[in-house]
Amino acid sequence: MASDIQIKSFIDRHRELLKREREAEIERTSLLLSNCPPKLLEQKGLALCNLGIASVGIGLGGKTLVELERPTAYHSTPIFSPHSLRPGDLARIEEHTASATQKKAGKPKKAGSADKTRDEGVEGVVYKTSDTRIVIAVDPPETSGEDLNLPERCRVVKLANSVTFDRMDKALDQLEKVLLPNEVTKEDKFIPKMTPLIRVLMGLAPPSERVPVRDLKFFDSSLNASQKEAIRFAMESPEVACIHGPPERLLALPPAEPGSKLKVTRVGHPARVMAQDDVIDATLEVKASHSDQAQLAKDVKAELEAALDTLAGKGKGAKGKAPRGAERKKMWEEVRALRKEYRQREGGVVESVLKDSQVVLATCHSSGRRQLRNQNFDVVIIDEATQALEAVCWVPILKAQKLILAGDPMQLPPTIISVDKKDKKKDKSISAPEKNKQKASNAGKASKDSPSKTAPAVVESSDVGPSGSSDEEGDTEIAADPEEPLKAAPRDPRKPGSQAVLHPPRTLETTLFERLEKMYGPGIKRMLTVQYRMHAQIAAFPSKVMYYGKLESHDSVASHLLRDLPNTKADSEEDEKEILGTPVVFYDTAGCEYFERVEGDNDEGSRCNENEASVVKTWVDQLASAGVFPSQIAVITPYQAQVTLLTSLLRPVYGAELEIGTVDGMQGREKEAVIISLVRSNDKREVGFLKDKRRLNGERPVQVGH
Repeated sequence: MASDIQIKSFIDRHRELLKREREAEIERTSLLLSNCPPKLLEQKGLALCNLGIASVGIGLGGKTLVELERPTAYHSTPIFSPHSLRPGDLARIEEHTASATQKKAGKPKKAGSADKTRDEGVEGVVYKTSDTRIVIAVDPPETSGEDLNLPERCRVVKLANSVTFDRMDKALDQLEKVLLPNEVTKEDKFIPKMTPLIRVLMGLAPPSERVPVRDLKFFDSSLNASQKEAIRFAMESPEVACIHGPPERLLALPPAEPGSKLKVTRVGHPARVMAQDDVIDATLEVKASHSDQAQLAKDVKAELEAALDTLAGKGKGAKGKAPRGAERKKMWEEVRALRKEYRQREGGVVESVLKDSQVVLATCHSSGRRQLRNQNFDVVIIDEATQALEAVCWVPILKAQKLILAGDPMQLPPTIISVDKKDKKKDKSISAPEKNKQKASNAGKASKDSPSKTAPAVVESSDVGPSGSSDEEGDTEIAADPEEPLKAAPRDPRKPGSQAVLHPPRTLETTLFERLEKMYGPGIKRMLTVQYRMHAQIAAFPSKVMYYGKLESHDSVASHLLRDLPNTKADSEEDEKEILGTPVVFYDTAGCEYFERVEGDNDEGSRCNENEASVVKTWVDQLASAGVFPSQIAVITPYQAQVTLLTSLLRPVYGAELEIGTVDGMQGREKEAVIISLVRSNDKREVGFLKDKRRLNGERPVQVGH
């Protein structure tokens, strides 16, 4: 059982790691913004330049929605260049100038003046993005009577997002006060209750015995045996269950009874959901607009937007002239009153929608939004749990009685940008033979101290990474004997004398999914063994290397080829075989001098490879000539600079239907044809972060539904 000292150490270590990550993100962003000219920022995907305002409206919470586009006066095409601005990111709208630090000469502006806003810009959150438009949600000015007064020619710059870190810190604070009541102060108004789930997750109690579910009937009769076992395991586990694989699509489920429909509400940005009517209709924003109480809120919103138009000189009969003096001040007072009324009415509508929902969907981060502030749930299911920081998982967990984690620890871990340079430098100063001696010594100590082969392992944080992998340069070892975890009798944490040990994390890459498996053994999870995504020949390699040879390919994809598509047809028998009849093709550029180059400086630069990009274009051209639609193709690469290069080559020919992006962005998605540009090619044979096999396993081979 974890002691108070262990709990305090665990939480404090998380705080320290999160602090480093926050500082690293702020440092990286501020360094780029201060040193880079706007054009380079745009090339790095951190800015969109030379934009004009398309419209200004009102969104949820009474926020001002500023929609921006690329005017024809400044651009030859309305399509944005590749960028990393996504819904939920913090961004600033500022006046576009030739350099990042250039300011207009002139007299100093008075504090609170409209021109001050124009010079310094306004900060907000990315609300929606498309190929040609970006919408920024800006908090309205509550204390001053001035509007945004945005410049005619502006740019959007991505900023370090502190909101997510704030929510993670708050979740850790709440967790600490639940576990250590002596940390609670008089100022604390809301403290979550201690639950059996929290006790299990923090090693204060072992998982309870499974409670058998009798006469279990499945809505979906097409589920395979491993899926049915995973569902049964999750239902029978009282506190927590880990599923090695993804959950099923809710809206695709057949109804439990004729005429009934699952009531699902998706909290968050509508732009983040798939562009399908049934999915978009499930968003909180759409459902709130269709509710019985929504009409009153709509009336207030219409009145508010009309007042804002008048203030901007766009109202009826305004002729481009905005009110001035006392009239303008009075109108802004009316706007503030309308905003307050709108938020109150909207809050009632949102609460009504959530109360009527059977399932609420949100990201871990957005589950901390004000709409879900006072909501509690019977079960919380976290998808892609092996890519989420443990701290962000605690945001929804504190609202739950039971937890189900779904994910794949053999895929990409959470992206961490902070690096302990001191330890890394110290590690590099040790020679390789000396490292091997240290490891041998450590291994000898472990074998002497371990009472048995199946006893709890105490892992030395200096040697082993989040998945038991070595941190040395070179290839990553997944396991010396991949079958061992399945052959060994799993430790039963319920038996006396079998205690889980709560260790402070070595790195933020250590996820809750992996920590629980280390604490309680493989018996705490079930693996989905049938994949529905790729040809059997493609799945064979990850199955052997990552999944102990346990993966099977479903009949629907096991022999599926591009030539099976109704729209494809090759010009010759040779093309039929090479382009449409071969499930996987490797293009070897060794000896061709297809060397990579770095865009920007060595520390912050991204890599690209022009010759490799030309090979990619050739393959896309061949696929298209054989009838494969651009919408059926994805081109992915680990580097943003390569995304920019490939976009410049392919987008003018194939348009926005051809998806071009990073490996991370394509995670969990599927296309008929996927072209991967790995970029790295150099005399030193360096592969960078691709040395981790999990980064090449980004396309999930385990899929529950089609």
